[in-house]
Amino acid sequence: MKVVVCIKQVPDTKGGVSFNPDGTLNRAAMLAIMNPDDKAGLEAALRLKDQYGAEVTVLTMGLPKAADVLREALAMGADKAVLVTDRVLGGADTWATSTTIAGALRNLEYDLIITGRQAIDGDTAQVGPQIAEHLGLPVISYAQDVKIEGDKVIVQRLYDDRYHVLEAKMPCLITALAELNDPRYMTPGGIFDAVNAEITTWGRADLKDVEDGNLGLNGSPTKIARASDKVRKGAGEKVVPDSPDEAVAYVIGKLDEKHVI
Repeated sequence: MKVVVCIKQVPDTKGGVSFNPDGTLNRAAMLAIMNPDDKAGLEAALRLKDQYGAEVTVLTMGLPKAADVLREALAMGADKAVLVTDRVLGGADTWATSTTIAGALRNLEYDLIITGRQAIDGDTAQVGPQIAEHLGLPVISYAQDVKIEGDKVIVQRLYDDRYHVLEAKMPCLITALAELNDPRYMTPGGIFDAVNAEITTWGRADLKDVEDGNLGLNGSPTKIARASDKVRKGAGEKVVPDSPDEAVAYVIGKLDEKHVI
């Protein structure tokens, strides 16, 4: 079995974010981590490797420094790593990103593709299903449990108050929730091997069946009107009522003032 896991290097939002003049994230200026949903997807693939001897390949699109998350994945137990990087791919929205990744995946053999549900820097949950659409694959999203039976993948798909059990014949794509599992740590031996591991690097010329007009910022139909860091809230108004009745009257008055009621 061959499993490809699409991972993404994302800004560590605890340290704040920085923007370029065109409204895109200035990724080079921020600390970066592996996207949490993607890491859960990687752990799911590594468990398939433990159980069935699956070969796990990790693939990412990004700046050259995105190789750091690939080496982290290798240190966790992945077998191969592919970095897709090229200046013409910069500034891509979800459509251009999924087009690029699909073009790279056409170079690989796979039975199962795993992506995270969504990235913490965009929160769109669009790229995984779009990749499946580009490749003509069935997709099961919001996976909270994954099993393999023969040539089928069986997934518990999470809803707000329940889950559905869905089956799909491989090859197919699933998107993983961070709640899917607890990802393992890198091992000392894995870290040592990952430092010297070879990472395959592809550029625009290596993408299959992709038109230039669908790549990068120029190929992105989504345009950013405005972008900013999180706006910090003030301390607010503090009120100490003399009685519960007074507190209720105050709250109702404020709701009425704001036309909530």
